[in-house]
Amino acid sequence: MDVNGQLSRLYRQVRMLLGIGRVTSMSDSGVTQTIQYQTPLEVRDKTVRMAEFGFSSGLPGGTDVILGFLGGDRSNAVIIASNHQGYRHTGLATGETVIYDQWGQYVKLTKSGIIVEAKGQPVTVNDATTVTINAATGVVMNTPTLKVSGDIIDNAGTNSTTMKKLRDTYNEHDHQVKNVQSGSSTATSQPPGELVQ
Repeated sequence: MDVNGQLSRLYRQVRMLLGIGRVTSMSDSGVTQTIQYQTPLEVRDKTVRMAEFGFSSGLPGGTDVILGFLGGDRSNAVIIASNHQGYRHTGLATGETVIYDQWGQYVKLTKSGIIVEAKGQPVTVNDATTVTINAATGVVMNTPTLKVSGDIIDNAGTNSTTMKKLRDTYNEHDHQVKNVQSGSSTATSQPPGELVQ
């Protein structure tokens, strides 16, 4: 048994276990995401990218990736980590976490609260049965217009009357005019001249 030969072979395999490359393209259509990467020695396509359950991202071109070569076999690579130097979100304090993209949008968890930066793009919540906000102090909306497609009820725990019903009641209401000069009769006023829409 050639021990030196076996140790030399093992040493080469260990050296070949990891590598670094740069993404040139990606596909996210299958059961696993596949990446084409480039190293100084090769360009390889359809390389599987492993990511944590519940989180996925589309790697832009130029992203650096760490390659793991199973058994030291350069033809059997898997991507185990990634970083894009130009788009990386910087300045995090200890304990902070951020989800970000290449357009500057992010959700950041900080010690003092959660920040959602939409960079002028819409934020949408789809297909929810109920959206509940439990705020101890208040809810502030700095917006020129608040649009609601359905009814609004204030003091919802004790009140069931909608704002539309209040508007309709106001627009239709009238009242008797007292102290009419023609005897003891009363007259009914017209509804308000300006309706609340």
